[in-house]
Amino acid sequence: MLRIIPLDASEEPYRAPDIGWDGVAGDLLLNALDHPAAPGDLRAEQGLATQILIHLMTDRRVEESELPAGEPNRGWFGDSFDQTEGEGPLGSRLWLLRRRAIYDGIEIDIEDYVREALEPLLVQGAIASIDVDVITDRAASRIDYTVTLTGRDGARVYERKFEILWRQINGVVHPLAR
Repeated sequence: MLRIIPLDASEEPYRAPDIGWDGVAGDLLLNALDHPAAPGDLRAEQGLATQILIHLMTDRRVEESELPAGEPNRGWFGDSFDQTEGEGPLGSRLWLLRRRAIYDGIEIDIEDYVREALEPLLVQGAIASIDVDVITDRAASRIDYTVTLTGRDGARVYERKFEILWRQINGVVHPLAR
C-alpha cells in the first residue's frame, strides 16, 4: 500500500514524480524545458492525482474464486504474502470487467471497486470522502464513472471522469480515458 507521509519541515521534501494517464498506460511526466526551477526534470506537482492513478489503474491481485475461467491472476504477487500489519493489496479490481458484457448491477461493482481501491487514501487521512458516480450507456457499450474526492477541510480536491469502452478494450484506442 502506498502511504502519504508528512515530512518534518526541516527536511528537504522529496516529491514523487507525477504519473500521467493517456487512456492506455501511465508514464512519468517531465517539466517543460522552460521550467524556472527544474527544466526537463521529472515533474512532481500532483502527488494526490498520481496516487489516485496508481490505485485505480494498477491491477489488484484477487482470490482464485474471483477469476473468470481461464484468466490468469494479475497484480503484484507480493500482495499475496508480503504485507505489513494493516496493509492491504494495491490497485483495483476494475480489470476483472474487461472481457465481461455490461450486466445488470455492473454500476454497483464499478463503484465498489473504485471505493475499495481508493480506501487507503481515506485511511491515511489524505482525503475525507470518496464520491463515485457511474453512468451506463449500453447502446455505446460504454460506462463512465466520475471520481470526486473531498479533503479534510471540506473542499473538493480531485474530480475526474474515466470511461470504460468495451469495443476498444485491449489497448486499441484508449480503453480508459479522461
